[in-house]
Amino acid sequence: MDETTPPTAEQLLEALDPEQREVATSFGAPLCVLAGAGTGKTRAITHRIAHGVATGRMDPKHVLAVTFTAKAAAEMRSRLRDLGVPAVQARTFHSAALRQLRHFWPRVVGGPMPELMPQKYAGIGEACQRLHMSVDRAALRDIVAEVEWSRVSMLTPESYPAAAEAAQRPGVAGFDSRSISRILTQYEEVKKERGVLDFEDVLLHMVGFLTERADVAREVRSQYRHLVVDEYQDVSTLQHALLRLWLGSSDDLCVVGDAAQTIYTFAGARASFLLDFGKEFPRARTIRLERNYRSTPQIVRVANTVLDGARGRTRASRLTLVAQRPAGPPPVVEHFADDDAEAQGTAARIAELIEEGRSASDMAVLFRTNSQSEALEQALTARGIGYLVRGGDRFFDRQEVRRAMVTLRAATRVEQLEPDRAVRDVLTQLGWSPNPPEGTGALRERWDSLQALVGLADTVLARPGAGLPEVVRELEERAEAQSAPVVDGVTLASVHAAKGLEWPVVHLVGASDGLLPISMARTAMEIEEERRLFYVALTRARDLLTISWAAARTPGARGSRKPSRFLDGIIAAPAEPAGGGGATARRTGRRGATVYSECTVCGEALVSAREQRVGRHGGCPAGAGEKVRDALRTWRAQRAREQGSPPFAVLTDAALEAIAERNPRTARELLAVPGLGATAIQRHGEAILAVLDDMR
Repeated sequence: MDETTPPTAEQLLEALDPEQREVATSFGAPLCVLAGAGTGKTRAITHRIAHGVATGRMDPKHVLAVTFTAKAAAEMRSRLRDLGVPAVQARTFHSAALRQLRHFWPRVVGGPMPELMPQKYAGIGEACQRLHMSVDRAALRDIVAEVEWSRVSMLTPESYPAAAEAAQRPGVAGFDSRSISRILTQYEEVKKERGVLDFEDVLLHMVGFLTERADVAREVRSQYRHLVVDEYQDVSTLQHALLRLWLGSSDDLCVVGDAAQTIYTFAGARASFLLDFGKEFPRARTIRLERNYRSTPQIVRVANTVLDGARGRTRASRLTLVAQRPAGPPPVVEHFADDDAEAQGTAARIAELIEEGRSASDMAVLFRTNSQSEALEQALTARGIGYLVRGGDRFFDRQEVRRAMVTLRAATRVEQLEPDRAVRDVLTQLGWSPNPPEGTGALRERWDSLQALVGLADTVLARPGAGLPEVVRELEERAEAQSAPVVDGVTLASVHAAKGLEWPVVHLVGASDGLLPISMARTAMEIEEERRLFYVALTRARDLLTISWAAARTPGARGSRKPSRFLDGIIAAPAEPAGGGGATARRTGRRGATVYSECTVCGEALVSAREQRVGRHGGCPAGAGEKVRDALRTWRAQRAREQGSPPFAVLTDAALEAIAERNPRTARELLAVPGLGATAIQRHGEAILAVLDDMR
């Protein structure tokens, strides 16, 4: 078989494991695929479509594959092209419905379809103003989210209050359900006066067209005869209604999902559509995919342990992942004195991994709330490590990217002798420079966006014969698919924004009660959603996983936080005594380093990360004299001057104190000191041991 020949039906099956092969060959009845994290669900369903086409069971022109993001749809189209079935449509719910609505609007309503609102903020803000309701930006964001929930739940302004109470929806931005109902009514008036539609209107109007017009329903159902829906646990009431109308009396439907990854119920997602699929379609067959190809066995074991504590339907429907990869390092659980220390410690670990040869783009730091990002940004910036904040505006929707594309498109009409120079000249006018700006925030994010365009242009221009038109064409194709270029930096993202993604190295920060689960989660159902969120975070990691939490929010504050309840069973009971007054050391799973849970002097519990690394309370007498610490500080300062770096880049204060306290005599003993990696020991170990020998 050459590159232009599509694979045969037999060849398609050769690439699959036994369960995936079952998926690919199951036709003639509704199919529900329960696919755990990292189990190759996209491979299974794309091969099913390709196998169906190869065996004549499917006509590629009559297949509609639906997913939830433009990026996922683009990836599915790419895989289907590679499998020889480029005619298959892979779209989001909104993209598919919008295409249909534009086609049918002139026939059903008359005239062109109204314009779409790019976002709801202005319209809902105006509705609030008309009702003399004063709202700030944070409150407006919450109201927008509640409006979206009501509409994907197919509620009217009149039915909203009772439904919100039944769903135990909390009050929004200080407004009760009756006030939200009034906002809903006024928002509809604003849209009507402006002659615009929002994204939910697209689905709602198509539901109306398909319900009320038999000719429209017949045409749609004759076009889409084979339906495939990915991430089915995230389907809302509105999307489910549209899907059933697409199907009509047919049941040629394959759905794929994982109830343990349901993390959007607050936005209207209903895992019950996945879990009750067999009740809705009595002829349905269910296949479970549990072989995990993404993560090491150690990471898989931790993820399974989190679900062991689940309750209700999450537990009853859970999939138990079975790792297929070779063993790797055990995940690390670390705790720190406060959030700033946690951010600094995380950045230090990342810097160490980069020194060891890891790429920054291989790593991600995940958190529960976006407010946790700032300290991490500052800590990474202080070490000169680039980063990308994920979860804000989509890359190709950013103002600087849109302006760059317009300017580059115009530049193609001018003859360019050096296209790479032309790209840099254009982007320099928009704020790009060879070196990144100092600090964090919008200025750095804008530079990162433009730097990503420079990198993409360099990649395109490295192709034989490529010029500026090829750069623009690549950008336009990526913009359509929402396939952003890779930024050479650490990804910072909320766990919600990380859904569907993966990295070789993942740091999950803020793993304390109050953050994970978040303090606003009070009911049993809300706690279970937080558990699923925790599970999603863990299963983003391929090779290395670090989980951390901080005892206090700010430096010097009382450490009242406790580790997340979801860590029960993951944080092992204290290990065997590790010398020194009968204190117990907890293995972190990282390079043989140990931290202490009890003071080596008084035997009482240690709370702060600094105390746990040193092995004693700050007020307890030190095991090493001040002369040893002073000697290490003097050596560190000299080494920092030689390297032209700050002292903490040579050795952190916590590591310095731990070395002084433990007074290691050999490289092996030095390796057991927390805060020292193999690279640091290779660079400085001999000198550190020499300082300690001189002080004995």
